[in-house]
Amino acid sequence: MSQSLARALQILASLGEGQRSLDQLATELGVHKTTVLRLLRTMEADRFVRRDEAHRYRLGSRLFALADAAREQHVVREVAAPHLRELNQKTGQTVHLAAWENGEVIYIDKLDSVRNIRMYSQVGVPAALHCTAVGKILLAAQPKRQREAVLASLDYHAYTPHTITDAEALRDELDTVRARGWAQDKAEHETFMNCVGAPVTDHAGRVVGAVSVSVPDVLLNYEQVLELLPDLLATTQAISADYN
Repeated sequence: MSQSLARALQILASLGEGQRSLDQLATELGVHKTTVLRLLRTMEADRFVRRDEAHRYRLGSRLFALADAAREQHVVREVAAPHLRELNQKTGQTVHLAAWENGEVIYIDKLDSVRNIRMYSQVGVPAALHCTAVGKILLAAQPKRQREAVLASLDYHAYTPHTITDAEALRDELDTVRARGWAQDKAEHETFMNCVGAPVTDHAGRVVGAVSVSVPDVLLNYEQVLELLPDLLATTQAISADYN
């Protein structure tokens, strides 16, 4: 492990036990104060720690968001698991579960097709926001200000000739996603793959995850993939009901 990373994690663990001064942290880490101060300034800039008026350090607000995301993803994955298995067995196709984390959409579960066809997606890896069904679902659910910031920052890489490659087109697509309650990836990320996705919500209607079904066109064409929507929507509704 990187020495700087190890020290930063030690600082967080120490602050988890209570507030500390710079001198106390330097003593606990066994390093010079300038080394600790450099780490603290970086962590403070990203809100992992905060400094009060007495120049004592405490855990920062960024950790609240991370803790909520970790807890939420764990709960969503656990609740969704039996429903994802049922959907996978019923359709025979690849099923994904994804969640929003710090401006990215992360795959948190995946059940491969029963037909020995493997997709490149991996659990723990980000999904492209502009050309995957789960990416569109979760981006569409973000507050407008955050959504617009993401739209302005994306590089809109063209994975296929069908990929959305500009902010205006993606903005229109996200409006459609919110209006109809599901998203599509029509050979936008991989030329041979079509996908549909739908949101999982909590008791307040807040989107906490997205489920998708992905099918290579050698098995089903796009219109046939759309016929899987009722099963997908029934699955996300069941997960949402259990989540609440």
